[in-house]
Amino acid sequence: MISRSALTRGSQLALRRPAAAKAAQRGFAAAASPAASYEPTTIASVKVASRDDSGPTTRLAVVAKAGTRYEPLPGLTVGLEEFAFKAGTQNTNKRTALRIVRESELLGGQLQAYHTREAVVLQASFLREDLPYFTELLAEVISETKYTTHEFHELVENCIHEKQAKLDSAAIALDAAHNVAFHSGLGSPLYPTVDTPTSSYLNENSVAAFANLAYNKANIAVVADGASQAGLEKWVEPFFKGVPATSSGNLNTAASKYFGGEQRVAKNGKNAIVIAFPGASLGVPHPETSVLVGLLGGVSNIKWSPGFSLLAKATAANPGAEAFAHNYAYSDAGLLAIQISGKGAAVGKVAVEAVKGLKAIAAGGVSKEDLTKAIAKAKFNLLSASEVSGTGLVHAGANLLAGGKPIQVAETLKALEGVTAEKLQAAAKKLLEGKASVSAVGDLHVLPYAEDLGLKV
Repeated sequence: MISRSALTRGSQLALRRPAAAKAAQRGFAAAASPAASYEPTTIASVKVASRDDSGPTTRLAVVAKAGTRYEPLPGLTVGLEEFAFKAGTQNTNKRTALRIVRESELLGGQLQAYHTREAVVLQASFLREDLPYFTELLAEVISETKYTTHEFHELVENCIHEKQAKLDSAAIALDAAHNVAFHSGLGSPLYPTVDTPTSSYLNENSVAAFANLAYNKANIAVVADGASQAGLEKWVEPFFKGVPATSSGNLNTAASKYFGGEQRVAKNGKNAIVIAFPGASLGVPHPETSVLVGLLGGVSNIKWSPGFSLLAKATAANPGAEAFAHNYAYSDAGLLAIQISGKGAAVGKVAVEAVKGLKAIAAGGVSKEDLTKAIAKAKFNLLSASEVSGTGLVHAGANLLAGGKPIQVAETLKALEGVTAEKLQAAAKKLLEGKASVSAVGDLHVLPYAEDLGLKV
């Protein structure tokens, strides 16, 4: 028998689960309507945003300004990510990695780390009553992690190499489109390829130095979905007290500039084309872009139906290719991308049809019914962003770090309803009149050039 005094704090919380489960059941009956927007505040110099639907589970994330846009050397962002919550790594000054895993599992929690072009995100999902434990854990991870040599060489490097081997043509094409669009900063690859000479820059010491730059109160935001602001005020202040207020150095925060251009990469296997234009940035209302994404669409949401969207119809007519449109929103820029992948000939034909469709929108060829469907799709994309993909957490944190406020859902929905065929036509026309960012990866003998598509680069 293990005495109760020998149990860790996390284990003791797990033993109290039966009583907590009854409270959670009562919470189901009294659940209020979901709060649509994140409410920002500042707690002990830490930027915080939260929304509470009184449900039984919570997602808590630390969003750090440490994405590939800000890394001073190639590979540091992925190194920082891979040191977090991976098997065998993430030893801190207070807990071993094994202890963190066992305590989290006893509480039924889930831990993950990932990165975007602007942020490294450390996220925990757990039962609502375990907010104190996971708030303490996230604060401990960003302020007291040990970046050891043996863990870097035995675990972190292997994780990076495994992911590099899985990079496909679609991912490389998207990185290439960002590169010609923004050059440095947002143009840095989301994940370094096997040909990137990261060994010259990436080691445990450089990752630790980057962590010191990124993990401080000036560069992080704490975002919670399913926690009250009062609960966060109670636990963020004591647990984040040890996080440095600032760092001794500065991240590269140069403003983004759009250039446009074309890049072609020969590669065996699957083919991919990305056709991109300046898009909508975070915190700047541009409902026409969201509706345009809905109209361009991609994969049908209804089985056995090609769907109403332009890209869905194009792929249905050209088997062997798949396509979708997405607006990649960043703090000071955006990239509206049409992404096509599959067999070479089919990819080329869909690319031609995609540009034709965009030109048809610019010429005023959008029916009232399709506009209605596109607006409805844009609304769904907005409201489901946090529930389905978790992007709401990241966007809320990124907005706070950029000095703005989280998206106001009610206002955004109203703006979407105000999009007319004329506004959509003007938006499409503006895109085509400017410079596009086009990338092609695969069999370059069959993949078209931007000029073949009738685009300016």
